[in-house]
This record gives sequence, structure tokens and C-alpha cells, in this order.
Amino acid sequence: MAQDWLCRDCLESGAGAMVPDRCPACGSPRLRSHDELFALSIAHVDCDAFYASVEKRDDPSLRDKPLIIGGGVRGVVSTCCYIARQSGVRSAMPMFKARDLCPDAVIIKPDMAKYVEVSRRIRQHMEALTPLVEPISIDEAFLDLTGTERVHKAPPALTLARFARTIEQEIGVTISVGLSHNKFLAKVGSDLDKPRGFAVIGKAETLDFLAPQPISLIFGVGKVFYETLKKDGYYTIGQLQREDPSRLMRLYGESGARLARLAQGDDSRRVSIDGEMKTISSETTFNRDLATLDELSTELLKCSERLSERLKSRNVVGDTVTLKLKTAGFRLRSRARHLMMPTQLANVLYETGMSLLQREADGTPFRLIGIGVSGIEAADGSDPTDLLEPLVARKAAAERAMDIVRNRFGQTALVRGKLYKNRSGAPPAPMSEEEAEDLEGNTR
Repeated sequence: MAQDWLCRDCLESGAGAMVPDRCPACGSPRLRSHDELFALSIAHVDCDAFYASVEKRDDPSLRDKPLIIGGGVRGVVSTCCYIARQSGVRSAMPMFKARDLCPDAVIIKPDMAKYVEVSRRIRQHMEALTPLVEPISIDEAFLDLTGTERVHKAPPALTLARFARTIEQEIGVTISVGLSHNKFLAKVGSDLDKPRGFAVIGKAETLDFLAPQPISLIFGVGKVFYETLKKDGYYTIGQLQREDPSRLMRLYGESGARLARLAQGDDSRRVSIDGEMKTISSETTFNRDLATLDELSTELLKCSERLSERLKSRNVVGDTVTLKLKTAGFRLRSRARHLMMPTQLANVLYETGMSLLQREADGTPFRLIGIGVSGIEAADGSDPTDLLEPLVARKAAAERAMDIVRNRFGQTALVRGKLYKNRSGAPPAPMSEEEAEDLEGNTR
């Protein structure tokens, strides 16, 4: 049977009973071949070690060094490059452990404004391929390229290979692509061949491909649920394929029904442009526990300004503010308030967060504070909260004036009085910043 193939370097393609070891046009070994290569159209695109890749792009001296994006003693790893991963460093790992595993690593604090700008540029390239783009975080998205062959004069696989090459050449970061017939398998595929991967999972091979895989491959099966499944004797997806779905439902409820469907490679979800963002947030982990309202409010203001910057950079607003606190004993507190009008203003975010924080600052020592917004929608060029009262309008005007100065001269050109006092006189709150999951998709 003839197999389709394409070269990911020069984009030459062909078909034949024998797939060449190297591209006959350019000699590259980076060929991808598959029976269904040119028939599939659902893709998951994932940037490779995104934050670290951007930093290495901007500083070539880091190219061959282990790099960790994170910071502080009590922070966590936001991401790390593949060199650091060889030492066992992983995302969300405590920084002290990462330092022990990879003492030679270069450590850089996250620069979310820069990462967001790179993400926006990549997103623009995605939207040039298809209107059906569903971002699920700052560095990954689903794409449905069904019916785009006439527009691009190429099957989706070739269009995606061209896209991957463009992103690497023009933006300077690499991506991995998973191509399949549904979202579940496309997401699985993008993790198979990192970095610079291009994995294909066809319809005909779905059951055979999934059968030997561990159940943890199924998204939504976390550590606790995985341990439960193992105790019940389920280790591989193949075991779930052979199990009666009604038994899985009796054991695990709706999760059991979901397991039964995905074990068969059955995922009917469409690539949706409606739910691209649910929450945007910013959080900080302190180097020492903080307990006073003054200390906590200073950190809340920093988080509010970073959050506002992200909302403005995306031209979106949110209508629900959530305060996040984590105690010294790792107990999580979350408090939320719905706004009368959606906002992106740091001042509104901070004052709303403060109203929630005042009830929680009872002397309890905290190790983390964060603030986020949900109910995300496109901004219309103004903040509706301006209309409520003159004081709010004056504060909004002042903030926008600050934005103009900062956009021209940098974020440190103007500093709010509270933060300036903390910076130049009052005892600083030692902290190390790590950023919250920046975009939480609703399809994980």
C-alpha cells in the first residue's frame, strides 16, 4: 500500500510503496509518512518549552545551557528547557528541588509581557490558516483545518508543516504538532515527538495505538484517580477497551463513561472559538510567610498591576475577580466577587481584591497570594466602570496616562506610591515571583 510522505524542511511531498529515508529533494531525514497523512485535519499545536525557548531566542549565550524559568527558594518551576529536563527538572516542581537536581542551571524570572506578545504573533499565524482556532493556554491551541485545502492549495498536513517552519524561522521558537481525527488524539500526538515534533494518529490505527498506553495518557486522569484505577486492576487503556462501559459507569460515574469513550478513541468535541479563555491570573509565592494586611496588600497590588497589563495586552475585560491565598500549611483559600461592570483596570482589580483580602488577613501566615479574573470578553475600547462615578473615572484616566508613559518608556518608568515606598524605604517583602497558569482552557 502506498504511503503519503512529506519533508518538514523543504516541504517536498510524495507517495509510494517505499518511503525514502531522506528527502529526495533536499536530503533531510525529517520526513513524516503515514497512510492517512493527507486525510486528517484536526491538529493540536504546542510550543516547545515556550518560556525557555523565548529566552534562549533573545539571549543566544543560553542556547546550550540548562535554563529554568521560575525563581526564589519557595517558588515553582514555570517551565524549563530540554537540557534541564535531562536532569529531572519538570514544570511545577519546587524551585529548591530543581536547584538540587540541576545546580548549574541558569534561572530567569518569567517575563509574561514578552511571552504574551510572542504568543499573540503565533496566534495570528494560526488564524491565517483557519478561523477555527481554540487556544487552551498561552502556548498551545487546537486547529480544525477541515475544508482549507482549496484556500491553501495543500492538505492540512502540508499546511501545518509550512506553519511550523514559518514560526521557527520568523519568530524563533519551535513547535510540535499532533495531527489526527479528533481533539483527544491530536493532543496526545503533540506530546509524542517533542521537540520539533510532528506526530500523526490515524483512524485505522486508533485502537491498536491506544491499547498498550497507560491510562494516565487520558487527559483528566490525575494522580489520585490513576491510583484508584490501579487499585481496581486497570493499568492500560486496552483493559478499558475490553471492559463493559456500564461497569465503568457503575464504578466511576460520569468519569467512567468518559473513560469508556476515550479508550475507544471516541471524542466528539468540536474545535470551538467560543471558550478560548476562562481565566487570566497572576500570583506570587513569598520567600517568607506574610501575615499583616500591609505586607499582603503590597503584594496584591503588584499582582493586580501584572494582571491588568495582561488584560490590556489582550484587549479583554473580566467581570469576576477571584482572590487566591495559600497558608503556610498549604491550605488554599479562594474568594470571589462579581463586578457590576467588566474591567481591566488595575485600580478596580486591586480595590476589589482588597475588599476580599481584608476579611482573610486575620494574622494567618500566608505563603502565596494571587488574583484572577473570569467572565472574559473583548473590550470595547473603554472600561465601563468609568461611567459609574467621577472618582472612578478620574482614577481610570490617571491609570491610562500611566499606561501611555509605561508603553513608551518601560514598565518601571512610573511606580505607584505604595510600591515605591515598599521599594525605597519600608522593609521589603522578600518574594520570588512565579506566574499562574496564564490561560486556562476549558478543554483540558
